[in-house]
Amino acid sequence: MRRMAQAVLAVLAFGLAAPAWAACAPGVVELKGPRGVARFSVSLADTDATRSRGLMFVEKMASSAGMLFVYDRPGRAVFWMKNTLIPLDMIFADATGIVQRVHENARPHDETPIDGGDGVLAVLEINGGLARRLGIGPGTVMRHAAFAEGPAAWPCD
Repeated sequence: MRRMAQAVLAVLAFGLAAPAWAACAPGVVELKGPRGVARFSVSLADTDATRSRGLMFVEKMASSAGMLFVYDRPGRAVFWMKNTLIPLDMIFADATGIVQRVHENARPHDETPIDGGDGVLAVLEINGGLARRLGIGPGTVMRHAAFAEGPAAWPCD
């Protein structure tokens, strides 16, 4: 438990220490909710090939890291965990960057579809259990350049 608390504090501290311009860099996602701001360093999955591979075969991931799946336009987003080795939280956001749904602790290797619903523009995958610990849920606002056409609920500028 103590180790997990340290990991959560590291994510929050990372968010506070990063420069303001980093918020809209392609490799950074910020989330703002009732408990404050969390910042993640992300790999971007914005092509069919990168979205298909996702985090498959990744054996471990830093608590301040994740993967951001970005689609060309809002639509239905359905995921599964085939060939995924670590539990993940999936955070589904609409075109404005507002989180609509969070699926917690998706099980490794599970092929059951995880439906994020309609109107999804982006999905952030982070380590399983972290969304709850950070207070990320529906209504949390996500900031990234992908929401610039939104109009973004939390703009980059």
